[in-house]
Amino acid sequence: MPNVPGLRSIYHKTGGLVYFGRMIDKIRLHAAGRLPSDYIDNLGTAFDGRCCNFLGVDYTALRDRVLAGGTDDEIMAWCLEIGAPRTDEEREVWNGFMMKRGWRDAGNSVLQRRIKESGFEHKLIETMFDYIEFDEGRDPAACRAWEQ
Repeated sequence: MPNVPGLRSIYHKTGGLVYFGRMIDKIRLHAAGRLPSDYIDNLGTAFDGRCCNFLGVDYTALRDRVLAGGTDDEIMAWCLEIGAPRTDEEREVWNGFMMKRGWRDAGNSVLQRRIKESGFEHKLIETMFDYIEFDEGRDPAACRAWEQ
């Protein structure tokens, strides 16, 4: 897939969490008719579902809140108010889990299949986050995306 204007890196942290800002971007882009069709089937599921479960919010309610407007920080505050407030330690565990998904876990077979289907066998891809970055034209190892 190409790099999608307005869609953040999967490693970008919003409210201390990786992925959250990207999910918000996907909601906004979909509503504006600018989210590529390859992304639409996974709206509210996959990593979106994991993120919502972690925050204790319903995806449909989150989507409605995002579309009502507000900053990313306001939307995160809303999630923490109606969902499950998270400690710094819980956020660290979440980030670590998400950034390592596909590395020596049940997601590895899916990751290996996608790497092969995309012809990325020559790239340094160890996780789903790395795969998504490469798939969108970014090299996470070159910019050390996980440190940002």
